[in-house]
Amino acid sequence: MRELVLENWKEILLYIGMINLVVFCAMGIDKFKAQKGMWRTKEKTLFLLAAIGGSIGAIAGMYLFRHKTKHTQFVYGMPMILVAQIVGFGYLLLK
Repeated sequence: MRELVLENWKEILLYIGMINLVVFCAMGIDKFKAQKGMWRTKEKTLFLLAAIGGSIGAIAGMYLFRHKTKHTQFVYGMPMILVAQIVGFGYLLLK
């Protein structure tokens, strides 16, 4: 598995960058929709996007847009997802 990660590091970095940009934009769009009283993105969707690699974008979007920062499940959940991703990726590299 380590060899697979090391061989495909460019693709992995591209994916991580893209998914984080998507989640960051999703947080901004959801904040905009909240202010306008429009249809909103489900919280489950935001968590799913963070879980598939976009936790950094979610955290950045939360604090830049001041969105979901009063929701404890987001304040603690998003960093916990990030830590789990770092630990999991580290495990793959060290295995």
